[in-house]
Amino acid sequence: MYTVRPPFFLKWIYPKLLWNKANTEKIVYLTFDDGPIPNVTEFVLNTLKNFQIKATFFCIGDNIQKHPEIFELIKKAGHAVGNHTFNHLKGWDTNDETYIANFWKCQALTNTNLFRPPYGRIKKSQIRELAKSWQLSADDNVKPEHSQQQIVMWDVLSGDFDAGISGEQCYQNVIRNTRNGSIIVFHDSLKAWDRLEYALPKTIAFLKEKGFRFEVL
Repeated sequence: MYTVRPPFFLKWIYPKLLWNKANTEKIVYLTFDDGPIPNVTEFVLNTLKNFQIKATFFCIGDNIQKHPEIFELIKKAGHAVGNHTFNHLKGWDTNDETYIANFWKCQALTNTNLFRPPYGRIKKSQIRELAKSWQLSADDNVKPEHSQQQIVMWDVLSGDFDAGISGEQCYQNVIRNTRNGSIIVFHDSLKAWDRLEYALPKTIAFLKEKGFRFEVL
């Protein structure tokens, strides 16, 4: 079960997480979860290149190790990267020690201050432990120097992972709910492929026509 827009009470429960950016300008933030993988991530990169826009990719460490050349393509194209744990762990079902270790295993590959918990599910204790371990780490090889860690959620979920909806429904999910400052989630994964292939180009074209600019987190 999921909602396209997060319930208001989640923002109240987790106020320090980033749900959206300032709404003073017509800027939106495309994000992609679960890559990098062949074909699907490459389709996303080509689509972004064709529209001349940038996005943020929350990458799984195991996929980075399997497909390092595609991860390099993301970075060389000027897109931002984020940590999505090494094994796509669900925080609610994982003990804190294992979760934090899995985060740092991915962090060694991503060297980013951006983190998105898989499934959007993370315990408050894990948020505290991540912040504590981030402050204690002095290794610039895994942590950008002087950066503050940012846990990134979203305010528009495309639903492209849902085999029960069509590409058109996925597209409508995004265009009906996007507003200034929205953080939009798509997935560069095989599970999302059919809907992503249809919805992503249409979404970008629509939002550009409405005057939105695309920036990285």
